[in-house]
Amino acid sequence: MSLFDHLVVFPVLIPFFVGVILLFPSLSASLSKQRIFTIAANLLMVVVAIALLLKVQNQGIQMYALGDWSAPFGIVLVADAFSALMIALSAVLGLTVILYASAGEDKNGAFFHPLIMFQLMGINGAFLTGDAFNLFVFFEVLLIASYSLMIHGGGKQKIQANIHYVFLNLIGSSLFLFALGTLYGTLGTLNFADMADKIPQLSHSEQLITKSGALLLLAVFGLKAAMLPLHFWLPKAYSSTSTPVAALFAIMTKVGIYSIWRIHGVMFGEQAGELANIALPWLWPIALLTIAIGAISVLASQSLRVLCSNLVIVSVGTLLVTISLNSVQASTAGIYYLVHSTIACAAMFLLAGLIQQQRGKAEDRFVTARAMPQSAKLGFVFALLAIGLIGMPPLSGFVGKALILQSVTDTNQMAWIWSLILGAGLISLIALSRAGTSLFWRTSGENTTALQGHPIQYLAIAILVGLLPLMVVFGGPLTDYAQLAAEQLNAGLSLQHLNEVAK
Repeated sequence: MSLFDHLVVFPVLIPFFVGVILLFPSLSASLSKQRIFTIAANLLMVVVAIALLLKVQNQGIQMYALGDWSAPFGIVLVADAFSALMIALSAVLGLTVILYASAGEDKNGAFFHPLIMFQLMGINGAFLTGDAFNLFVFFEVLLIASYSLMIHGGGKQKIQANIHYVFLNLIGSSLFLFALGTLYGTLGTLNFADMADKIPQLSHSEQLITKSGALLLLAVFGLKAAMLPLHFWLPKAYSSTSTPVAALFAIMTKVGIYSIWRIHGVMFGEQAGELANIALPWLWPIALLTIAIGAISVLASQSLRVLCSNLVIVSVGTLLVTISLNSVQASTAGIYYLVHSTIACAAMFLLAGLIQQQRGKAEDRFVTARAMPQSAKLGFVFALLAIGLIGMPPLSGFVGKALILQSVTDTNQMAWIWSLILGAGLISLIALSRAGTSLFWRTSGENTTALQGHPIQYLAIAILVGLLPLMVVFGGPLTDYAQLAAEQLNAGLSLQHLNEVAK
């Protein structure tokens, strides 16, 4: 086998080995060496992610059996179009976060760079795993890293928010194990493809037990994704942590969304017999309520980071709508919008950090403060991101929302979805306009002592902001790829097919 044949496992191995190496005394004692090493590793991950994405597009689904143990007995990583796209998104986001943190944020506490790498390892593993138990393992890896990253730099607010975050996720992890035990008891396997083959063959009594396990998993993934009513932890957690960590956390909710799509859209999808689409009656009202509550929270936000956190909740509700529509067209729109919302929210978190840095004690709160030294530059970036988050042309937010609205064919659904998505966009317009007015226009005097943004911080934000118009310019190929991902997701994956891919 050539090195290229091991491509699927690289997004997990690279951050793991780099994270371990960064703990060596020779590197841990030198922050500049850690920065160089981590940036180089993230650049390598971007290259690997692009190569994997192209390989999946040209050669189809890729499967990697660790130790050469065939499914369902061994640990299997599977890269289809959806997971490869998420790996690419994770790699780009990881690179920009490291660049931003290298301007000085990583000085505030120990082991920032190793923790970021372990976090990326967990995120990438969750996207690539073909086994439900290993999904739990990778969830735990990313969560343990996130616990430390959330309080990086210390402070009362961070510690208080982290206590709630840890407590809720420990409950979620316990429920995750209960759900997996329930499913294993009836199916005798936790391999995704094997589960998909066995679910339609269950007896009536086994179906009832399996249904309870599946709905318990929905609650667990809903907690991770911050869907209503399990969303209340997110605004405080995301707004209290450091800027680069909040930006990286923009993809954390998407891991929950991805898992719902993978478990309930594939294994309990159209091919699941009597258990087909068991989550849809729950997802439909939850998705609409998540958008509504998220939009109301956006309007009530008192700082830019809290506002952005609530916009993440709105995006979660929008993505749940695309899952509940249960069609290739809706999934295509949802995948495109997922990429857009992750990039736009991460960029706004990074921008909020620069604004907080330049406003002194006022931070990013919507109160009158002294003018920022770089207000023109920051205001321009804010306007671009606001347009993207609202969903106005010509940026990718407009394309994503247009695709979602276009995918709604049922008249009754159309009335609810169009009203809520367009209404949430209007509320976002009002809230972001108020935010821009407070941050850039309601000023008194000059702030000559404020810290100006470092060029590498602007580079990190520019990379993310630059991707939004590129998603429109290359909208055709990107939409085609999203459709390929949706078709593969909708078709599912049988154990026989998985073993054929391995051969």
